[in-house]
Amino acid sequence: MSAADAVRRYYERVDAGDVDGVLDCFTDDAVYHRPGYAPMVGRDSLAAFYGGERVIADGQHILDALLVDGDQVAVRGRFEGTLKDGSAARVGFCDFFVLDEHDRALTRHSYFDVPAV
Repeated sequence: MSAADAVRRYYERVDAGDVDGVLDCFTDDAVYHRPGYAPMVGRDSLAAFYGGERVIADGQHILDALLVDGDQVAVRGRFEGTLKDGSAARVGFCDFFVLDEHDRALTRHSYFDVPAV
């Protein structure tokens, strides 16, 4: 599997609500940096986030650009869906992944297209 395919598979599993499949996209000691959260370190932390802490109920990631440079993958896209409080969500995002030799995420950094400063 290519790095690009591995990252596309991650978004497919997230959108399908497949928590175990999502976790398989990360190494056991992966670190995920997401605005508004402390860094999520390791499988248990990621499982807690994807299994319940995440404020998104459902939706779809639309990938507008995906760039690969060796073991690094950059993604620009949009998310459209519903939050757990029932409100609609539409937000642009960028994600930056560093993958291991098996195309699993060692690190992920997410950024969102919302006013902040």
